[in-house]
Amino acid sequence: MTDATADHRDSYPPTEAFAAAANADASLYQRAAADRDAFWAEQAGRLHWDQPWTQVLDWTDAPVAKWFVDGKLNVAYNCVDRHVLDGHGDQVAIHWEGEPGDSRDITYTELLAEVSRAANYLTELGLEAGDRVAIYMPMVPEAIVSMLACARLGLTHSVVFAGFSPTALRQRVDDASARLIITTDGQWRRGKAAPLKEAVDEALYANGDVPHSVEHVLVVRRTNIEVPWTEGRDLWWHETIAQAAPEHQPQAFDAEHPLFILYTSGTTGKPKGILHTSGGYLTQASYTHHNVFDHKPGQDVYWCTADIGWVTGHTYIVYGPLSNRTTQVVYEGTPNFPDEHRHWNIVEKYGVTIYYTAPTLVRTFMKWGKEIPAAHDLSSIRLLGSVGEPINPEAWRWYREVIGASTAPIVDTWWQTETGSIMISPLPGVTAAKPGAAMTPLPGISATVVDEEGKAVQLGETEANGYLVLDQPWPSMLRGIWGDMERYRATYWERYAAQGWYFAGDGAKLDADGDLWVLGRVDDVMNVSGHRISTAEVESALVGHSGVAEAAVVGASDDTTGQGIVAFVILTAEAKDTGDELVDELKAEVSREISPIARPREIHVVPELPKTRSGKIMRRLLRDVAEGRELGDTSTLVDPNVFEAIRTSRA
Repeated sequence: MTDATADHRDSYPPTEAFAAAANADASLYQRAAADRDAFWAEQAGRLHWDQPWTQVLDWTDAPVAKWFVDGKLNVAYNCVDRHVLDGHGDQVAIHWEGEPGDSRDITYTELLAEVSRAANYLTELGLEAGDRVAIYMPMVPEAIVSMLACARLGLTHSVVFAGFSPTALRQRVDDASARLIITTDGQWRRGKAAPLKEAVDEALYANGDVPHSVEHVLVVRRTNIEVPWTEGRDLWWHETIAQAAPEHQPQAFDAEHPLFILYTSGTTGKPKGILHTSGGYLTQASYTHHNVFDHKPGQDVYWCTADIGWVTGHTYIVYGPLSNRTTQVVYEGTPNFPDEHRHWNIVEKYGVTIYYTAPTLVRTFMKWGKEIPAAHDLSSIRLLGSVGEPINPEAWRWYREVIGASTAPIVDTWWQTETGSIMISPLPGVTAAKPGAAMTPLPGISATVVDEEGKAVQLGETEANGYLVLDQPWPSMLRGIWGDMERYRATYWERYAAQGWYFAGDGAKLDADGDLWVLGRVDDVMNVSGHRISTAEVESALVGHSGVAEAAVVGASDDTTGQGIVAFVILTAEAKDTGDELVDELKAEVSREISPIARPREIHVVPELPKTRSGKIMRRLLRDVAEGRELGDTSTLVDPNVFEAIRTSRA
């Protein structure tokens, strides 16, 4: 088989060598199918429990689950202490790489001392189990230490992404009634120090005299910029935590003790505080990290490029990896500072073996050109992962070929803030992965594709489209929306209440082999003349054109067809914008790839797409542009000015 054909196979099975050494084999599926409860009990057994559970799952109060009933454990003990007690204290837990070029290696022994100091000082401040702490920090080691110290003390943390506005921070602080905010003086962004403590002050004074719950603000010195200071309320980390005792005795908490709240945007504009608890969450976080990433403790160097402000950072930087005794890279900055080589320099420096990132970043790398990664030795990489949105086959193949030397398996993971950890993904030693497909639910997870009425879509010659539902509870599932259980039931359980299923809000299709493809949010599925066409499919067809680096597609109301397809595309550096000629070419490409029905009504070449700081394209706002409406909330965008450029291109 030539390289050219190898790159365009329909599926990519693992090599014999990879499969032989893989953590997971096909027997996992059989064990999970034979006895689901026993399977999850086995996975929970990978953790240290101070008190054993009496029942694996209590689902009598559905849709609120209790997992590992009566079991008690300490999440931080499982992530740090036990590795040190097992004799692995000298192993590096975190290779931390600062944006300006400073770096620190933190061993498990050092991490334990840091977490213990923080726990001792937070106790001194009078915080008690069940209190909430807001963490508003960039990717510095103290952010991870803060999360683990909260977990150690049974404090429920609410991490707010450091790119969010003071208003967004205040909203989240008020909703959770946080007693403490932990932050930094500022954060490095492309070589400049941007203030962060200032934003906290702005948040706390935002509503004039409206009182807030915050008693103290704890500040890490990172950029040495001047900060506003309130005596008695504000505290320096280096004057408090750094001076505390490095020994701390953790106590065990109930498996259902609230571990964290993480806010996700709601359609109503009011963020939803997704609540996760301890035992079930850590069990599934640890199990999925071990099996999906095939992680070998003491051998692999793992790098998840997410931010702790998102669920990916919680589950696959903090809790999953550390529970599995991972040595990992944590990077503070942007992928193109000081230049586009930054990620690959880091991979080379630390010998990264497992690399987990978002499709939007893969497409950005494609746009920058393969000669950039080609200038580096990436031979240490043995597994690649993708998260955040469906990855188009073109980007999948590029990622495997250019970053994975045409050998590294790719785990394309589907999950949500709400699910807590990965639900659908190839197992790298088992699955013959298809570019762009999430493939099958992991062992122990049950998901299905159904129609409006809840009937399973029937497999035939053609692909079967429908809605993705989870029809069995799972350990890391959300336990509710903080302070609003009615909204929890209505948002996730109402649509298929009769069946008792969780509706993920995503469309999906099963191919002729029964493999699952996620089509993106159902509000990203367009109905054109009665045909359901997913934005992801049209985007994929557009990116398949050699001149297109990235595409975003929305359905705009159309008098004739119900919805018309409107596309916004960014061209690659090499491509020439030939105006109408290029647009016609792209429309023809989509007709050819999908069907003439999917031919876009309009295609606009734009310099940039509107993205949130986690890299998600804000299609809702593009829909506003396409339909000529006033823009909705743009506060979560990296660069709200992109709309001027988009408007200009449409004009």
